[in-house]
Amino acid sequence: MPNLFRKWFKYNLLKSQISLLLFLTITIFLIILIVSITSYNTSKSVLQEQLNDPQQQMLQISMNFIDEAINESNRIATEVALDDHVYEFLTSNEQNSYENITGIYKMLSSFINNSSIIKSIYVYDMNRGSFVTIPHGYSATKKTFVDSQWTDVADELKDKMMIVKKRDVPEGAKNSGSEITLFRKILIHGKFKGLVAINLKEEKLFAKINPPTLTSLDSTRFIMDEQNEILYSVSNYSVDKKSLAESITNLKKERLGDFTYKDETLLASQLHSPVTGWQYVSLVTQESILAKSRRVGHIVFLVSLIALSIGLMAVLYINIKVFRPVFRLKQLFIMKERDISKQGLNELEHVAGQLIHDHAHLAKTLDTIKLEASSKFILDIYQGEVKSREEIKEKWNDYFRDWDHHRLVVAIISIDNYSSWLSKFPSTDHSLLKFALQNIISEVLSERSYHKCVDFGQGKTAVLLQYDGSGDTLVHKFMKALSTAERLLGFSASVGISHSKQKIEDIKEAVLEAELALGYRMYKGYGSVIDINECYDNPHHSIKIAPILEQLAEAIIGGDETQGIKIVEDIIQEFRNNQYFPTSVQSKINDLIHVIWSEKHTEIQGKTKGMVLDQVTTSCLDDIEELLKDGVREETEKWKKQAENKESILCEKMITYMEEHLAEAIGITEISKSIGMSVSLASQIFKEKMDDTIYGYLTKLRIEKAEELLLNTDKKVATIAFAVGYQHENSFIRVFRKYKNTTPGKYREMLRNKKGALAE
Repeated sequence: MPNLFRKWFKYNLLKSQISLLLFLTITIFLIILIVSITSYNTSKSVLQEQLNDPQQQMLQISMNFIDEAINESNRIATEVALDDHVYEFLTSNEQNSYENITGIYKMLSSFINNSSIIKSIYVYDMNRGSFVTIPHGYSATKKTFVDSQWTDVADELKDKMMIVKKRDVPEGAKNSGSEITLFRKILIHGKFKGLVAINLKEEKLFAKINPPTLTSLDSTRFIMDEQNEILYSVSNYSVDKKSLAESITNLKKERLGDFTYKDETLLASQLHSPVTGWQYVSLVTQESILAKSRRVGHIVFLVSLIALSIGLMAVLYINIKVFRPVFRLKQLFIMKERDISKQGLNELEHVAGQLIHDHAHLAKTLDTIKLEASSKFILDIYQGEVKSREEIKEKWNDYFRDWDHHRLVVAIISIDNYSSWLSKFPSTDHSLLKFALQNIISEVLSERSYHKCVDFGQGKTAVLLQYDGSGDTLVHKFMKALSTAERLLGFSASVGISHSKQKIEDIKEAVLEAELALGYRMYKGYGSVIDINECYDNPHHSIKIAPILEQLAEAIIGGDETQGIKIVEDIIQEFRNNQYFPTSVQSKINDLIHVIWSEKHTEIQGKTKGMVLDQVTTSCLDDIEELLKDGVREETEKWKKQAENKESILCEKMITYMEEHLAEAIGITEISKSIGMSVSLASQIFKEKMDDTIYGYLTKLRIEKAEELLLNTDKKVATIAFAVGYQHENSFIRVFRKYKNTTPGKYREMLRNKKGALAE
């Protein structure tokens, strides 16, 4: 038997036709197998990455909607607690006065009628155990009020003013079952006298958590409270919510992750609400994400098996003919062999054609991914995410391998006076206008062998192009592009152009040079094309305006508008005369803005101070001067009015107390005591005058102090947390992330990278 096999194998290897057939069969099988595995793994990673962001965004939208509803309900509860009729109900000897109860009914009815999520409102007198509720009415005792089992929530409040929890409504009440209720203390002269309970409509409150109905993904979303109890859940497939909630706790507060549940891999996205402490979780089964990709992989693998089988069958068929009697073999083998060969080649052509089609589709997908990745690579350089020269060179070879070896230039195009541009055009047209600007630039630069436009956000577009120094200068070409854009689109833009670079590793330096050149727009005006070679380089000239800033602050606080405007004019004129380094000028202008719009007045013509700072970076000196002078006029007028306002003085005292005790664990109670007022009255005055809560303003002061310590010191995050009044590092990180959308450590790194880049 072994000898027979060896003869058979040797015979087939000697036959060139059979050898070729075996080689092609095995080769096609391996190629199709490799393509199927590569296609499946690529689609798997892409789908997983692209699914996380939408799931996270949908959770964020749901959480923001619910938090806004809770905050609005808390505001209503606060108004109920401060109402005069409620005060009389809790303090008068005869609390069932018809006139007073009627007044409470009207107020509660007004709140319910004007809110889409409030079901009912209860007011509870803790001392006498009586209730006034809408829609139930007045009850003198707990015995006459069916839904009274919740009153022990007063023990849970402790130092909190408000909590939101799910509770059971007993049978016999108007709405039995369970519902979400917001409980808030009623303090009278600092003493806990009563409770406000606002029962919320779950179907309205949790409306945004429902996933889209038209989806093929097996997903579930749910909300857990701080005790890991599920408050609300929605799913389009069967799942044990309680067991799943226990499994999700293994993620340990991570924003994204995956885990195995009942032999199934689940992709998890979660958020934590700073308002309620609830955990928002979205889960999607990996099986439903990759169903189609796996099906395609199986089909391609099946095709490879079929191709292999056909080849082996062809070889087997030939051998059957070979080992027939010699006389039959001589007459039939050659003819049949030709027929079999022809049939095999046709089948091979069909399989190869299908393989080429699949490969072309995969190549197209990879080209799209490569295009997006190359744009992100340039954006990462601008944002400081790519640091080492070796990393730049490696990624360049991945994304721009087909570019030739001409010198490279980076240009940054920025829309002039971007804040005004945003208000001039409808928000629906912003993306279209930016796209049109990029198309005009690409059309003008089309004669260049290679160029690439990347959106940097905030009205900025970077252009990376190869430049050989021949033909029209880049300045001339960009001037042509900008004039065309202004004529067709109705707005102007400016351009900063870097030096040409021979080495790929110098792209980061070219980006910084283009950004620097663009900064000279403040001197040259709108619609400028600024080559870095034309810039005045005076980085070592320090600008000393600290004494002048003190004079400006005194003039504004003193209400001297004329003196304040003169100081601004003198400072701007000094900038024009000396042509200082743009980043130095912007830094000093920022100081002017902080002096004019001090922390006590953050609003100007509907714009926050941050928006004013953003406007400065894209404006020329003439517009900046007018903006600062307008600010001086408005702020001096505000100070004049506030000098005569007693309540403003009280707010100033509270702010001073916050600043002096910023490192201590102070709260609203301590701040209100510092001016000898109750918490409720102090909170009301501060909200009316400062358009912010005491807690919110204190938090902003702490975050700003933390920013300063992160930038200027090497202290640990935990040390900084204690230095700004937080007793726990995790609490500080959570609040910092809410205000800055990033952790303190990453924020410190971003600030120092930017500072280092400007210093270079």
